[in-house]
Amino acid sequence: MFASVPARLMRFQPSKSGEFMGGFGKGLTLAFFLLLFISFFSFAEEVSFPQITNLNHQNDRFKQFISDVQANRMRIMSLRNGIDNENVQSLADSLTIFLYIPKENEDLFFLAMRTNIPSSTIASLNRITHPTLVEAGKPILLPTMPGIFILDKPESGLEQLLANSHMSSGESVQITINRAQGISGGVYHFYPGRDFNDTERTFFLNAGFRYPLRSFFVTSSFGMRRHPITGRSDMHPGIDLAAPTGTDVYATAAGKVTDVGYHQSYGNFIVLTHANGWTSLYAHLSEILVVKDANVRSGSVIGKVGSTGNSTGPHLHFELKQHGVARDPDIYLFMPGRR
Repeated sequence: MFASVPARLMRFQPSKSGEFMGGFGKGLTLAFFLLLFISFFSFAEEVSFPQITNLNHQNDRFKQFISDVQANRMRIMSLRNGIDNENVQSLADSLTIFLYIPKENEDLFFLAMRTNIPSSTIASLNRITHPTLVEAGKPILLPTMPGIFILDKPESGLEQLLANSHMSSGESVQITINRAQGISGGVYHFYPGRDFNDTERTFFLNAGFRYPLRSFFVTSSFGMRRHPITGRSDMHPGIDLAAPTGTDVYATAAGKVTDVGYHQSYGNFIVLTHANGWTSLYAHLSEILVVKDANVRSGSVIGKVGSTGNSTGPHLHFELKQHGVARDPDIYLFMPGRR
């Protein structure tokens, strides 16, 4: 399935199976048809998105993009009875996706303001889990219609939250975006006209920390406590989550592995650095599955629960710090699937 071809008028049209195949509008020329035909049967690994080079109205392609956005917004606004199976197909036929390479000082909110496309739409399509993760020089996709894109197999905490909120109700279009020009691609469900709800927006703006285990029992909370080994009263800078040895430990948010190793008290441990001065620590691990300086996605498996170091049984000791100051994880953590 091709969701992009080297021309401006890329569209999504229904196939017999009910999915939407990448195609052209009615003004398709024979030359473009032959190009698509050849591309399909050669099973090309990469395709080209129409690229916008500058977000100003002197750029012809950007002018066309803005024109398409305005037209699609009007289409959505005209549907007074909401989006159903019939008109979601019509909306999908009007969707075009462009490629843009952000310049210095062009963050997510600048792109949203300039393109008149919500930050939630740009973020969900490009799998951006926090506003600070737009990078100058790194290609992103700009769709011409507001809505939410949800990966067919959600991975990050934000993607799982979106799937829980949207995929159980409402009409969507399944779209396959091929790898192209630095874009990894994937299969998405597109919900035209949707936006982040309050929970999703808060999760997105606040770095979206998820629990590092999916099943656990809290044995020790953040704050003053009697130490289970020394018996002395001291400050517990994290939380202890009991789980069987070998249980998967997940990255609480996207970040970089800045330290791994063994500590007398913490045992096998991992430290991740996240956006906005946040760090997370995972201790007493039986296995470490990442290496220093690796970049990890939110929700990716980084280790296994264990009982190494000063430990009375298998559990995960987890800490969150902001600019070096320990924070109570219970205030910031979110469990995908819970509301």
